This record gives sequence, structure tokens and C-alpha cells, in this order.
Amino acid sequence: MEEEVPNRRSMRKKRKFRYGRLFMLLSLLLFIGIVVYSVVQYNAGKELASTTEQSDVQFTGDPLDVKYPSIENVLVLGVDSSENGKSRTDTMILVSWNKETSEVNLVSFMRDIYAPIPGYKAYKLNTAYFLDGVQLVKDTISSMFGVPIHHYALVDFNSFESLVDIIAPNGVEIDVEKAMSEKIGVVLEPGVQQLDGQELLGYARFRADEEGDFGRVSRQQRVIEALKEEVLSPTNIINYPKFAGAIQGYVQSDYSTNDEVKKVLTLAFSGGVKINKMTIPIDRSFDYASYAGVGSVIEINVEENKQALSEFIGMRLR
Repeated sequence: MEEEVPNRRSMRKKRKFRYGRLFMLLSLLLFIGIVVYSVVQYNAGKELASTTEQSDVQFTGDPLDVKYPSIENVLVLGVDSSENGKSRTDTMILVSWNKETSEVNLVSFMRDIYAPIPGYKAYKLNTAYFLDGVQLVKDTISSMFGVPIHHYALVDFNSFESLVDIIAPNGVEIDVEKAMSEKIGVVLEPGVQQLDGQELLGYARFRADEEGDFGRVSRQQRVIEALKEEVLSPTNIINYPKFAGAIQGYVQSDYSTNDEVKKVLTLAFSGGVKINKMTIPIDRSFDYASYAGVGSVIEINVEENKQALSEFIGMRLR
């Protein structure tokens, strides 16, 4: 009786089938591993930020403009934690996101702008937060410049340091232009270097030179640009889940938790996002003055700055 010889074609099909099943199994295991890792890291981030105390913020934002539905303006405030709960805003940035053009326009407001504060007399702009929190800062900027503000994000400096160390554990590359140490809690030497969260915050806050607050605002914008590069770096993708979890405790905003994470991930994965930067007041539109009970201030030409702001973010202001 002749021995039956297996058909070569059928043997090849069996091998392909086995390889296909093996590939599917490995892919499934990899997917499960990524999911488990992401969940664990996300929860670790939430736990890390869970001890951060958040203030009770009352905020009413403006509705989206029907003429500019793709433009969303977020007021980002950076504050230095105070033991008595009375802080001033060290950073005031309007983040105007044009979802149609994938542009993010950053508008930094100088903290010493002499501003009429609704319900109070004129003070420095950063005093609005001290007087009545986020809503009053929003109302002051909106009434002064006619710009709609739809949402807010509030972060204190300790939280900023922690978020930087999570998303960029190896540091953020910055070319430090000069020696810096006065009143920033760290010592920085000139040159290109990787700065951790505390060092990066010190770099952004430094103003003990001839540029003063204008130099500080410029460095703050440079820090944001550098952080964008870190978020988009493929080497930091593994840090996204923990970063997304930590944002919930470290960043306070009127977005829901899911919205916060969605916004961050949308921007993170939009590699084509372009960041443009502007400072108010613009050049040659201000003078320095001093008032009793207020101190040295920047008096600005409101109409000139309002027009520049309108052109920069691409929407007609009120």
C-alpha cells in the first residue's frame, strides 16, 4: 500500500494559517499590554495629583461666536500658591485655538497693565485675581479688549513643575541666554541644557535684568514652544497616560474631565499645529506711569492693542 504524500500547497496553507494565528495572538497580547499600561499610568497620574487642593472657582464663559465657530479662546492663568489663599497671577495667556487652520495663537498680557477692573477702581491687571479670582480676570480682559473668553485653565507653580517632570522626565531643552538666579529658587548658567520642572519654572519667572517683565513674558512663550516639542516627541508618547491622569488634579478648568483629556490628546497628536505668539502691549503703544496705592504701571493705548489683537487671532472684537 502506497504511503500518502501531503500536498505541498496544503502544507504551505497550514503554515500560513499558523503564522497568521500567531501574529494575531501577539497583536492581541500587545494591545492588552498597552491598555493595561495606559490604565495603570493614568491612575498613577490621578493619584499623584489627588493631594493637590483646588479652589472653588465660579466661572461663566462667553458662548462661541456664530461668526467664528472654529475659534475657541481659553484664558490660562499661572499663580503662585499663597498660604492665605490670596495670590496674584504671574502668567496671563489667552490661548486662541483655530481648529479650522490648526493654529494656536498665544497672547501674553503683561501683569502691570493699568486696567479698569469691573466693580473696582483701576489697578494692575494681575490684581484682578487677587480681588475676586478667575471670573474677574476674565471680565477685566474681556471688557477692556472686547475679546470673548470661552474657557479657563488655572495651574499653580508647584503643579506646573510636576506636569513638566511627568511629560519630560529627561528635562526640556532650553538655551539659557544668561546666568539667572535672583528670586527664582534655582541657579541657571548660560547654554543649552535640559531643565527639569523646577528649573524650567525658574527660567520662565526670571525678570531681574534690564528687560524686566517683557523678558519674562518672552521666556514664558519660549517655554510653551519647548513644551510643545516635548509633547510631540515620539520618545515621550509613553508618558501620555500618566500626564493625562495628572492633568485632572494639577490643572483646574471649566472643561469636564473627559474634555480636558480630549483637548490635550487632540493637540498632542496634531503634529501640524502651529504656535504663534504675541504680547500685549505691542511695541510703541504704551508708557510707564506710577499711581499712589498701585505703584509702577504700564499705561497702554487700548484701541491700538485691541486692533492688533483682533488681527492676530482672526476675529472681530466687540
